[in-house]
This record gives sequence, structure tokens and C-alpha cells, in this order.
Amino acid sequence: MSNIIPDVALIDNSDERAPLVLVLDCSGSMLDDNKIGLLNDGLKTLEKELKADPIAARCGRVLVISFGGDNDVELMGDWTDAMDFTPPDLKAGGMTPMGAAMRCALDEIESQKSQMRSAGVSYKRPIIMLLSDGEPTDDWQQVAADCKSAEAQHKVNVMAIGIGDQANRDILGAFSNKGALNMKGLKFKELFIWLSRSIQAVSRAATGGTVQLNPVDSWAQIQT
Repeated sequence: MSNIIPDVALIDNSDERAPLVLVLDCSGSMLDDNKIGLLNDGLKTLEKELKADPIAARCGRVLVISFGGDNDVELMGDWTDAMDFTPPDLKAGGMTPMGAAMRCALDEIESQKSQMRSAGVSYKRPIIMLLSDGEPTDDWQQVAADCKSAEAQHKVNVMAIGIGDQANRDILGAFSNKGALNMKGLKFKELFIWLSRSIQAVSRAATGGTVQLNPVDSWAQIQT
């Protein structure tokens, strides 16, 4: 007998899903320059943008994982459809257990896939977006390799993004076969608008097809 508890949202809404996991740095350094406040504002922008699009609202499926603070790694609520997404109020403090957070993200994605298959709901390739302004304070090498392997097997897409000048782009890039990007300044709002439009595009695309995402120049700092 399966021990998977059915998700009512998957029963009520059988539309194909576009899963998104946000893995967000909430370590003490995020207090500098009010980065944590701007990140919270960015999540509210993501909520507004996703809910404003009727297809993304039904097809987007969101989970937020924070790392840092009092609880090291924390699920900030359950998986939820974009139409029901309420951003958490993130607090900053503590260390940067990035490796444990990304392991949690991979595990949660596989668990969610099982939930969706059990409910007869199809899904697009899940996206993990990792945001950090520093570098890990835990063991991260093996999970970084596992993230790259999962990408190579088309199980997930990993987007790694550095916040500010102290972000270790080399380590962040080790979690994705695409490497890492750095944010221009603290353009969280522009980033989350871009992310929402990416989810909108993925929601409308044929399963297994290639999606052309918008350029990242509104928020990303391109190294030359």
C-alpha cells in the first residue's frame, strides 16, 4: 500500500504542472544592504505575476526552501499551485548550509513527481532556482555533482544565481551544467518577473520541447 498522502489540489486540478523549487539563502549576510527585505519583496512580485496569468496560475507549482536562520534548512510551507501561493516571510541569520538545502530540493522534487504520477497529473521538467550571496558552510561537493547528473538525465533544470560581489560564482556554478549567473546589484524584482515569465512560457510549451526563455539582461550581470 502506498504511503503517499494525496494532494487535494492535484485531484481538483489535473492540468499539467510546471514545478519550481526556490532555494533561498537566508544566512546572516543577507541582512547586509537589506537583501532579505528585497528578496521578500521579490517573492511578492513573483506571486502577483504568476497569479495574473491564468495558465501559469493553474500550471505553476511552487515550493520554497530556505537555508540559514535558526533552522538551517526549512521547507517554507508545502508544495502549492501558483494560484494558491502565499510568499513566506523570510528571516536572515546563521550559516549557509547550501549543500543540505540542495539535497532537500532534489529529494522534494522526486517526492513531488511521485505525488503527481499517483494523481495521474503530468508535469514539465522541474526547475530549481538557487540564490545565494556567499558560499556553503557545509559539505556540498557530492550534492553539486548529483545536481549536474540529474540535469544531464533531464530530471531537473538548475539555475544558480549569485547575489552581490561576495557570492562564490565558481561554487554556485558547480550545481548546474549551465554554470552560474550574477545578479546586477540587487535586482530581485526584475529577476522574479523574468522567472514568472519563464514559468508562463514553460506552462504553455509542449512537453519534451525546447522553450526559448526571455533574455536575462534585465537582471543578470554578464561576465565578459
